[in-house]
Amino acid sequence: MPVDFRNTNSVWASILVETLQRLGLTTAVICPGSRSTPLAVAFAQNEKIAAIPVLDERSAAFFALGIAKKSGLPVAVVCTSGTAGANFYPAIIEARESRVPLLILTADRPPELRDCHSGQTIDQVKLYGNYPNWQAELAVPSLEMGMLRYLRQIIVYAWERSQIPTPGSVHLNIPFRDPLAPIPQFEAQTFQSQLKEDFFTSITPITLVPWLCLGTPLSSFPGSAWERHYPLQEWLQCDKGIIIAGVAQPAKAQEYVTAIAYLSQTLKWPVLAEGLSPLRNYADLNPYLISTYDMILRSPQLAQQLTPEIVIQIGDLPTSKELREWLQITQPKQWIIDPSHHNLDPLHGKTTHLRLSIEQLTSVLPSSPSKREVPYLDLWCNFEVKVRSAIDQKMATENDLFECKIPWLLSEILPSGTPIFIANSMPVRDVEFFWKTNKSAVQPFFNRGANGIDGTLSTALGIAHQNQSSVMLTGDLALLHDTNGFLLKNKFVGHLTIILINNNGGGIFEMLPIAKFDPPFEEFFATPQDIDFSQLCATYGVEHQLVTDWEKFKYLLNPLPVGGMRVLELRTNRKADARWRQDNLRKFSSGIG
Repeated sequence: MPVDFRNTNSVWASILVETLQRLGLTTAVICPGSRSTPLAVAFAQNEKIAAIPVLDERSAAFFALGIAKKSGLPVAVVCTSGTAGANFYPAIIEARESRVPLLILTADRPPELRDCHSGQTIDQVKLYGNYPNWQAELAVPSLEMGMLRYLRQIIVYAWERSQIPTPGSVHLNIPFRDPLAPIPQFEAQTFQSQLKEDFFTSITPITLVPWLCLGTPLSSFPGSAWERHYPLQEWLQCDKGIIIAGVAQPAKAQEYVTAIAYLSQTLKWPVLAEGLSPLRNYADLNPYLISTYDMILRSPQLAQQLTPEIVIQIGDLPTSKELREWLQITQPKQWIIDPSHHNLDPLHGKTTHLRLSIEQLTSVLPSSPSKREVPYLDLWCNFEVKVRSAIDQKMATENDLFECKIPWLLSEILPSGTPIFIANSMPVRDVEFFWKTNKSAVQPFFNRGANGIDGTLSTALGIAHQNQSSVMLTGDLALLHDTNGFLLKNKFVGHLTIILINNNGGGIFEMLPIAKFDPPFEEFFATPQDIDFSQLCATYGVEHQLVTDWEKFKYLLNPLPVGGMRVLELRTNRKADARWRQDNLRKFSSGIG
């Protein structure tokens, strides 16, 4: 019997943990503290769950987020009472917005110790507002059989709600009375005979119902409700349609890419593929990929020629402001393909949501792609070739270190299948602008739910943990915002190379109108920190190398090391790089209409 009968709290906590293990939990991230002692002991004793201690709660939650992004399964995060749980909040927001399953377990004082100035006590009930999928406060631990059955089933429900109908976090606030340590109590030891061997036998990992399974064909859905909203014939009759494949980190990237490619070839529509999706890294599967749409649409002449009648948006929109403004102006009829319940229409266009996956949608497409000629498709493909050629020629002749060339080079040189976490602000935009189409099967990851810079390093470490050698692309401010992530070094298994673009400040602000107003721009927006990163890395025992030329950069990234962490720092000029973008982004599409 996998239950710790030393005292009431240990029985309660070990039943909670054993239930989660049988449901499929494999990883728990544990933050230190007193009130959470029963949970920490129970997780540490369960040999089938990897329990990882992490000092900083914010870092811990983002580390768990990264692991959950990679696996698609919930990860538990545990903390003590008081402000500890408040530090989970940014990751919980990101989990909701980017649809990642997390189990948040906050230990708490029992009711009689609240609102009376008992130490380390705050109001933790509904601490995270509306961001969790579901939240509850558990009863105070008890050795009554009805209460233990309640505990078992509430944990089963919490596990389900972290994944259905849309993945996100579940918050359980868990009060404990003393003794918190597993000090023996007579009543708990004598209780062992009352807990039957079949107590856990009904617990099995959940099976999603057919209409929620991403691979389930539409033809197998109950009834024919989907047929009334399925616009295939309208799409097939349209010769001016586009598919927009936005930011996405699907669990099965090749199946996702193949489904979009099949839709594209069936309709003879181009696919505008965001750099933060796997599509550009499986270019051999899709002949109609458009990676330079942002630069193409900067030309008013080309943008007008390419006005679409219908748009199919898959998942979230790309980052590109140019694309969004073009859609606002042209107002095409639009369908959004996504299985979640979220509203993915920030432009408020003429939009219909189809609540299914792209894999489900393509299961009912015609068996052979269209062979008709589509001049509109040819226009897109010709512009793509010309703009891509202009970008490639320009990059090949730029020998000085500058930010924009980094993602362009990474798309050429990273080893096959490399997971890469791309930080917010300028890195995600430069990836969208300059990441080339290729056949590398590189896996992009990101936190584009709330688009914050919190937890950047910790999330990347979670993705890289027990994965193949991985890479993170970040600016200096995003890395500095999460330097406690380096404390994960001794528990991290695998390798992470951190490509640090050090332009001593917030490069994205250089692209905004406020950059023309200094003061206060430099001090209050760019916020340079003047950090010696070699010394920072030495503090945490992390390898650091200063990269001063492109040949060394390429040499250090293929092959990648197999273990440890390292920082490859490239020092760039923030203001000069901003001028380069302003001078060149529109030029790439000039004169090609």
